[in-house]
Amino acid sequence: MKKMTLYPAIDLFDGKAVRLRRGDYAQMTVYSDDPLSVAQGFRKSGATALHIVDLEGARDGRPANYDIIHRIAAETDLQIQVGGGIRTSATIEKYLGIGIKRVILGTAAVAEPGFLKEMTDHFKEAIAVSVDIKDGLVAIKGWTETSGFDALDFCKTVDEIGVKTLICTDISKDGMLSGTNMELYKVLHLKLTAGLIASGGVSSIDEIKILSEIGMDGAILGKALYTGDIDLAKAVEVCRQ
Repeated sequence: MKKMTLYPAIDLFDGKAVRLRRGDYAQMTVYSDDPLSVAQGFRKSGATALHIVDLEGARDGRPANYDIIHRIAAETDLQIQVGGGIRTSATIEKYLGIGIKRVILGTAAVAEPGFLKEMTDHFKEAIAVSVDIKDGLVAIKGWTETSGFDALDFCKTVDEIGVKTLICTDISKDGMLSGTNMELYKVLHLKLTAGLIASGGVSSIDEIKILSEIGMDGAILGKALYTGDIDLAKAVEVCRQ
């Protein structure tokens, strides 16, 4: 069984590391004014990868925290994936040009499947798709709207296009510390060929073990790291084993 990669998460808003509760911008907690030091702390705890979301970018459709993302990429050796407001090939090239390993398409993937296919054909495994699920439907625009697409059907479509990595989030679980949606990931793992990264509500070492056993490629750790519910060094060691 291959080792699952852990992605500690930094959500950026106004240059700060924050967390939202169920994707609600009105329920935002600021955890640090210095996201670079947060990333460096993750690295010291043994992380090899990092998940960054530009929340303003996701909501407004254009990147708003590029400078701090550039600094994190330049001053750490973490394998970074970035999402939020990435809706043009120029933005993708800009991020890949500063050493970002993978860019994540969300709203653009839903609204423009032709664009998604074109970018996947061109940039290959550097393209990931974020499938954010609210009441069984795909959410868009920083989780502020739901599309009319059934989440499982959309995942299958993305898989068929040739996207190599899907990041799937049950929004109802995000930021709640109530556990992640294991049944969702079991179903997706059986039905898809793309690599899957779990996101939303991962709140214990035991859950990390189960996700690894399911066969997930990765798991994103958010609020549980900031509250101390998960010790990152211990979680990394579990995945190594």
